[in-house]
Amino acid sequence: MRKAGTGKGSAIAGSIVFFFLAPGIVAFVIPWLISGWPNVPLTRDLGPMQAAGGALGLVGLASLIECFARFALDGLGTPAPVAPTKTLVVTGLYRHVRNPMYVAVVAIILAHALWFESWAVLVYAGLIWLAFTTFVAVYEEPTLRRSFGAEYDRYCKHVGRWIPRLNAWTPE
Repeated sequence: MRKAGTGKGSAIAGSIVFFFLAPGIVAFVIPWLISGWPNVPLTRDLGPMQAAGGALGLVGLASLIECFARFALDGLGTPAPVAPTKTLVVTGLYRHVRNPMYVAVVAIILAHALWFESWAVLVYAGLIWLAFTTFVAVYEEPTLRRSFGAEYDRYCKHVGRWIPRLNAWTPE
């Protein structure tokens, strides 16, 4: 008999809530506030910086959604440390880079920096990347190593932390 709150429905619901609470605030709300977005006229001419930012933002958002879906549907959990996946997720974008969610969040923040031509948002992106790097090294990787052992070690051997592989890794 399955315990309440352990199925795909709970994983999907938890992932949606976490999506709006964590990356929603970090990748959208804070950059908008830093950039002074409410005071930037939306009718201004759009140039190459906005085109590049828009494209990067769309790729980042699509990647982030794909990763959240993988956690819920393949891993039966959420990206939130309080409700982790039951299995190691090594499908989709995780076949190219170990931390595609963090890469996607930083890409979205960089998209804001380009769109609003904001050095302050660019600095914020750097600080977020530094925070993610620290979190991954101090908490996430040791936790995954304890939870998944040799399976995680094998994955780390083949898939880089930040730089995506061009050809997808296929687990044995």
